[in-house]
Amino acid sequence: MNETTPAVRAEGLVKSFGEQRAVDHVDIEVRRGQIFGVLGPNGAGKTTMLKMLATLLPIDGGHAEVFGHDVRREPHVVRQLIGVTGQYASVDENLTATENLMLFARLQGVPKPEARRTSASLLEDFDLTEAASKPISAFSGGMRRRLDLAASLITRPPLIFLDEPTTGLDPRTRGQMYGTIRDLVANGCTVLLTTQYLDEADQLADRIAVIDRGVKVAEGTSDELKSSIGRSTLTVGLVDPTQITAAAELAARMTGERPSLSPEERRISLPLQRSEQAVDVLVTLRERGIHIDSVNVAKPSLDEVFMALTGHGAGGDPEGAGNPDNQGNPGDPGTDHSSSDLEAVR
Repeated sequence: MNETTPAVRAEGLVKSFGEQRAVDHVDIEVRRGQIFGVLGPNGAGKTTMLKMLATLLPIDGGHAEVFGHDVRREPHVVRQLIGVTGQYASVDENLTATENLMLFARLQGVPKPEARRTSASLLEDFDLTEAASKPISAFSGGMRRRLDLAASLITRPPLIFLDEPTTGLDPRTRGQMYGTIRDLVANGCTVLLTTQYLDEADQLADRIAVIDRGVKVAEGTSDELKSSIGRSTLTVGLVDPTQITAAAELAARMTGERPSLSPEERRISLPLQRSEQAVDVLVTLRERGIHIDSVNVAKPSLDEVFMALTGHGAGGDPEGAGNPDNQGNPGDPGTDHSSSDLEAVR
């Protein structure tokens, strides 16, 4: 493989279910060694796109490559280069952790002694050694998700697809999964993940593609996306609460923007068209004898970016019920996360 070849390159990807177009001419390029996030609400087309790239759904239009191998023409090669972890753990409830990993390894043709060594190593890597002999029915949601991820790494693929990897996990377990994902990349993997969690994309992804109703509406780093809507916020805390009205009037005259006031917290917050306006406002306040206790300039949140790009938040899709990628409907053709599908690429 040429080291400069992207891990994933997709151009004009299209997938339709009847009259519903779940993925509408989407382009993405994932460079080696990065975490690439696909952010969007339920029903946006994220899972459908991922399943096309993983050879689990036929591509209706466009072109896709994994490490330079055509997904349509070389599906067997592509499957050897990827690991897939879906939203719902595909492990067998009646087997122990070790038995599950041994089963996945043997299904992929790994010799029994090597399968045993690999299983033990993965259980240690994912902090599951003490639970190795427990049945999966006794596992917490976080343990199941870690085991499912471990199963996708049995053959140490260079590319991992993670579909909503922290859905349903509590904040502590979600943080542990973030650490696991970062470790994968530190050890040479490339990760393509889908998520509807804004903080997850913000914390993990080197680049983010925002998808809404099957269409990619933006792409960039988290900072680039935040800068694209061009409004930072200056928050100023005052020493004297009686000066808050005067401070707000000065700031409004200078910027043409109406600040929001928090008298009980002695604070004003002012939207900025340009970040350098903050310096002008602070200098003027000082010159007018308004004493400042604290200052903060914050970029827009990723939630504000998503709202500006799509007109709605990332947590819900007004048309999700009609989209075959709606992950809230396991019976839909675009969202079947069955173990047989995932085993096909393991």
